[in-house]
Amino acid sequence: MKANKTSRPHDEAVIDMLKNDPDFANEYLAVALEEADQPGGQQALLSALRHIAEAQGMSAVAERAGMPRESLYRALGPRGNPTIKTLLAVLGASGLHLSVAREHA
Repeated sequence: MKANKTSRPHDEAVIDMLKNDPDFANEYLAVALEEADQPGGQQALLSALRHIAEAQGMSAVAERAGMPRESLYRALGPRGNPTIKTLLAVLGASGLHLSVAREHA
């Protein structure tokens, strides 16, 4: 069976979308944060942060965050568990920030 030459990996497609529309990062990360308490949600949040950093260039994000590139890859990797300090540094370096809103019942 031949592979469809127009198909590509999901991660690559998302990164391209983020490169082409930087404002997409806002919505993408907001959804990932909203679903972080769902099964697999924390991994999805890490993936979203990694995609955003990859779209902007991991080296550039790491430099702006004041951390070694290897540490950024490790923190946002599949088994990553970034500290709040790292999370805030990466968000800030990516031009994003967290906000809180009260849930309406």
